[in-house]
Amino acid sequence: MPNARPWRYLVAPLALAGMLGFACAAELNPAAVTYKLPDQIPWGPVNPSGSQQAVVVGDLNKPGFYVVYNRWTKGNHFSRPHFHPNDRYIVVLQGTWWVGSGPKFDPDNAVAMPAGSFVTHYGKQVHWDGAKDEDTVLLIMGEGPATSTRAEDKQTPARQLYSTNFSP
Repeated sequence: MPNARPWRYLVAPLALAGMLGFACAAELNPAAVTYKLPDQIPWGPVNPSGSQQAVVVGDLNKPGFYVVYNRWTKGNHFSRPHFHPNDRYIVVLQGTWWVGSGPKFDPDNAVAMPAGSFVTHYGKQVHWDGAKDEDTVLLIMGEGPATSTRAEDKQTPARQLYSTNFSP
């Protein structure tokens, strides 16, 4: 049986390749499952604060559940102190996200949230966040409308608040 051994090493990879071929050829029922591959995610342009977003579920301007990817580009890009009307739940998917709270903007004292971290931003509580030396990707979930209200530093003589559409 010395001649049977080489066939054994050939048959196993061929069988595995055949099974994988069947798995790749399967089609999903769109009534049961929908998906977007990474190259199909609808990223918007990078805004002046250095972030970019892609809405994947919901409408940020309307009441209801939403899910958005947010990418902070490297280079010390941060939002300024602000708050949202509702709680938001955030998962850090890639990179390190830097988070701070309160009306005083101080990136040197931000807290690092590495990939895999889960963060809750509570409604009407002032916070700020961003990326330092690497791109950071977040998955943000919450209830809309997803407005953001800027909170000026309390040391500023005329404290101003204004509402905008969702902007991290």
